[in-house]
Amino acid sequence: MNKTILRYFYFLLGLFINSFGIAFITKSALGTSQISSVPYVFSLYFTHISFGMMTFIFNMIFIIIQIIILKKDFQPIQFLQILANIIFSSFIDISMYLMSWFQPETLLIRIISLIIGCIILAFGISIEVAPNVIMVPGEGIVKAISDVTHKDFGMVKICFDITLIIIASLCSFFFFHSLQGVGLGTVVSALTVGKFVSLVNEYFPLIQHIQKLSIKKG
Repeated sequence: MNKTILRYFYFLLGLFINSFGIAFITKSALGTSQISSVPYVFSLYFTHISFGMMTFIFNMIFIIIQIIILKKDFQPIQFLQILANIIFSSFIDISMYLMSWFQPETLLIRIISLIIGCIILAFGISIEVAPNVIMVPGEGIVKAISDVTHKDFGMVKICFDITLIIIASLCSFFFFHSLQGVGLGTVVSALTVGKFVSLVNEYFPLIQHIQKLSIKKG
């Protein structure tokens, strides 16, 4: 029981760290992360809806799609994605609020903010995934598509991220007639976060420690 509690604690900790990573990337004003690109563009246009709330809405769509395509193969425990979605979306709004003072003006500071955000996001993802409890909706839909199509998870992830960036860009041009919320930072995030995750998993003993919590003895 203690191990189970610890696993969910680390999962939630990972979500909280993720939200700060996304906030740092977003505050760089170079574009947000690829997984957050669509809800962020919509939040810029529908200003009465927060970034976190828009993230919640789109993640709920991801969960519904999982249920539709997996049908009876959608495991009941994955309904906890809804709770994770509520918590994660709240964390995003909290992180954006706590970072409201940070308004980088020079390109150098914005690039530094972007890189720091990518590293923080990678660290959070590693901690979130290590306990092996439930998936967040953005990963859950990729796994669902991968299972149904029998395609490699990594390849589906790349295609999914590219699709999100394209959709966000098209929506941005439709809403603003220019790129808003999508930019260099989105591309850099897509290209580097995965590599940073690999480095964190390899060089941070904490990740191995968390992973061992999910291993049953005997």
